[in-house]
Amino acid sequence: MLTVGVDLAAEAVRTAVAWLDWRDGRATLVRAETAADDALVVEAVEAVGAVGAVTDAGKAGIDCPLGWPDRFVDFVAAHRAGHVRVPEGLAGRAWRRDLALRVTDQVVHERTGLTPLSVSADRIGHATMRCAALLAELARRGRPVDRGGGGAVVEVYPAACLKQWGLPYRGYKRAANLVELGRLVDRLLAEAPWLDLGPYERLCRASDDATDAVVSALAARASALGLVTVPEPHQAGPAATEGWIALPTAPLARLAGSRDTG
Repeated sequence: MLTVGVDLAAEAVRTAVAWLDWRDGRATLVRAETAADDALVVEAVEAVGAVGAVTDAGKAGIDCPLGWPDRFVDFVAAHRAGHVRVPEGLAGRAWRRDLALRVTDQVVHERTGLTPLSVSADRIGHATMRCAALLAELARRGRPVDRGGGGAVVEVYPAACLKQWGLPYRGYKRAANLVELGRLVDRLLAEAPWLDLGPYERLCRASDDATDAVVSALAARASALGLVTVPEPHQAGPAATEGWIALPTAPLARLAGSRDTG
């Protein structure tokens, strides 16, 4: 199996992609790229699921919202038409919460205590605009994406994955925190002795984007094995349009095994 992780930013300069080859109980980082442009991201996502020398029913994990809150979209449409109404009995953040946070964002907060950036109220919206264009290009090529995670692509959230796996999940971003990034890589390799970063280990220790891409590829593996959260029936509708963050539901060690059948 091949899994791909994409740490997607608004521009190529902060975007990284990682390719993990899974076989014989081990995972090998066979390629890692930073400053990834649109063409490279599309190429990487298209690679999963292809039958070839090293791939079989793979999955790509994208660290970026795959959509906007449904209620936010409705709100913007209503505002354009001049028909915005504030729900009775609510004020301030109470009525804006469902505009700022998707259903999956609220589920992640309930399960982990972490709150993903708001795609409708934070700068992550710029990355999501880029992501929307990439998803459209994949669809044009005959690779439509199930935003709920049921296909070859799944939305992931590295910080929540790291927390679920008992690893450091804060304080390792940006050049000023390279020491903490190195400690995260040390912990990751200690907890996953079956993971081989090969010649790309130096890159992971120098770039938090590359490390997040590796974590995203690990999360994609968890999804492929059925070891992540999936939408409940009443959440399926929003997940299909807003996106769904797949949270790991099993220890990191389980990723080296075969598909879960329990």
